[in-house]
Amino acid sequence: MKKLLIIIMLIVFLFPMNIYAEEDLLKNAKSGLLIEATTGEILYEKNMDEKVAVASMTKMVAQIIILENIENGTLTWDEKIKVSNNAAGMGGSQIWLQPGEEMTVRDLMKGITMASANDATVALAERIGGTEQNFVTMMNEKVKELGLKNTHFVNPTGLDEDNHYSSAYDMGMIAKELLTHEEILEFSSVYEDYIRQDTPNKFWLVNTNKLIRFYEGADGLKTGFTDNAGYCMAVTAKRDGMRLIAIVLGEDVGKVRNEETAELLDYGFNMYKVDLVKSKDEVITDIKIDKGDKDKISVSSNEDLLVLKKKSELSKDYDLETKLNEIKLPIKEGDVLGKVLVKEGNKIIKEAELVANESVNKLGYFKTLLETIKDILTGSMI
Repeated sequence: MKKLLIIIMLIVFLFPMNIYAEEDLLKNAKSGLLIEATTGEILYEKNMDEKVAVASMTKMVAQIIILENIENGTLTWDEKIKVSNNAAGMGGSQIWLQPGEEMTVRDLMKGITMASANDATVALAERIGGTEQNFVTMMNEKVKELGLKNTHFVNPTGLDEDNHYSSAYDMGMIAKELLTHEEILEFSSVYEDYIRQDTPNKFWLVNTNKLIRFYEGADGLKTGFTDNAGYCMAVTAKRDGMRLIAIVLGEDVGKVRNEETAELLDYGFNMYKVDLVKSKDEVITDIKIDKGDKDKISVSSNEDLLVLKKKSELSKDYDLETKLNEIKLPIKEGDVLGKVLVKEGNKIIKEAELVANESVNKLGYFKTLLETIKDILTGSMI
């Protein structure tokens, strides 16, 4: 018994775990949220629908629109943006852009993500929207597109203004959407960098999110502070194949914000895990093709099939059920052909789209005729 107690004490000493009960979390924050990023499942919430000021966390929506423009080709990382008087005149956090200065989209994005630069945000807003206000309209349209009801923006930066607000839940969904654009992590995971390289005005950037340096697995996402909003933070971290998003709003002290965000993430990583049922590159089944240039093709899920569980729950066997749409030729690789259901007993716990892993074309007229004759002859011989 003594030996067992000694072993237990050594384990606790050598491998400490910060375990927090739900009632101990976010004692000082106005509101907050913890979600698993892939499933979107809520692991913890405090006043998640309360409308509050969110400071520079507003910029996450601006980042989504910027990245969408990069992806659709209307903007490139190397394009140089000429800075307007309006952009250069922004107060608050900035990278000290000068009127008429030209800076690449990449360096402006560094400024937004790492230094929460208002001037860089407005410079890109004007490039994409034509005017700052047009870009704000685009931001509000994006929020509606995401189905969020407790968010409205008046500016792209998060500076305090009447009728500019969001909520912990909406910020969590915005962060989740932002993470679908994986390039954001190339910026948000960097602790320090430079802009205006090889010029007399070389500028050192240090990430406002200190957790990416001090919290294991943290690689984003956005901080904020104004007098009205207090200290705010959206942090994402990944461990053992599970990515969490923590939202903390309305803290009075920056250090406390960081500590409570870390505690919230600790709670999630200590209490939960994800089971990988099937990865998106694994074949789920083959489907028969009639009158195509292939007899069958394989199909897979369009995403990793992950199931969120408490660590205290035993992993169970999962069943996969496929539901196919009406198959019409031709089929292109990546076409959605139905859906796959992940079931635990009779309970559906996850579903995703089934996509074709290869393309199939219709048979030509004569080949179709030959196949029909073959079917008739085969049938007559049975």
